Amino acid sequence: MNLGDFPIVGAVYESGADDRIYDGLLLVGPVVILLIAVLVTVFERSLIVELLAAGYVGVFLGYVLYRWMAH
Repeated sequence: MNLGDFPIVGAVYESGADDRIYDGLLLVGPVVILLIAVLVTVFERSLIVELLAAGYVGVFLGYVLYRWMAH
């Protein structure tokens, strides 16, 4: 059994370098984490910071589930 055999991971694994949305989400991820870290130090834990984090995770998981359902 390899990594591509798992249900959701297989769809992401097969998308490879041809999926611009997935690649974009992966590239934006560290920037979002850095932005969250800066916002937490300035504003502490606020609704804006939580919405930013939840929004990114929601979009990322939503797209992964979309890709899984499309296959």
